[in-house]
Amino acid sequence: MKRCSKLLISATALLLAGSTGFAADIIEGPVADYCRTVGTSNLVLTDNTVDLTTQVVKLMDESVAVANSPEWIHSSRPVFVWASEAKVACGMAYGYLKTNYKDEDTLNKCECFHDRMVEYMN
Repeated sequence: MKRCSKLLISATALLLAGSTGFAADIIEGPVADYCRTVGTSNLVLTDNTVDLTTQVVKLMDESVAVANSPEWIHSSRPVFVWASEAKVACGMAYGYLKTNYKDEDTLNKCECFHDRMVEYMN
C-alpha cells in the first residue's frame, strides 16, 4: 500500500510539473484565419441602421436557405457548416440591431461566415 501511495504521489508531481510548462504553448499556436480579409467588414461600416438591418436579414435569409438545402447538407464541401455559422451570427447581429445596438463582432462574423459559405459554393 505504501508503494502505491508513493507511486501515485510521484505520478501526480510529474503531471503537475509537466503541465504547467506547456499550457501556454497551445494558446500561442497559430490562429486559424477564417476570413480572407482581416479587419472591419462592410456591414460595420454601414451607418444607416435601416440599410444595415436589410443587409443582415438578406445574408441571414440566404444562409438559412443554404443550411436547409439537401444539396448542401449532403455535399462533401463545407458549405453547410459555413451556412450554419452564418445564420447564427447573422441572427445574433439582427437581434442586436432590433434593440438598436450595433455589435461589431457579430456583424463581422455574419459577413465573414456568409462569404466563406459563398466561396465554397462556387
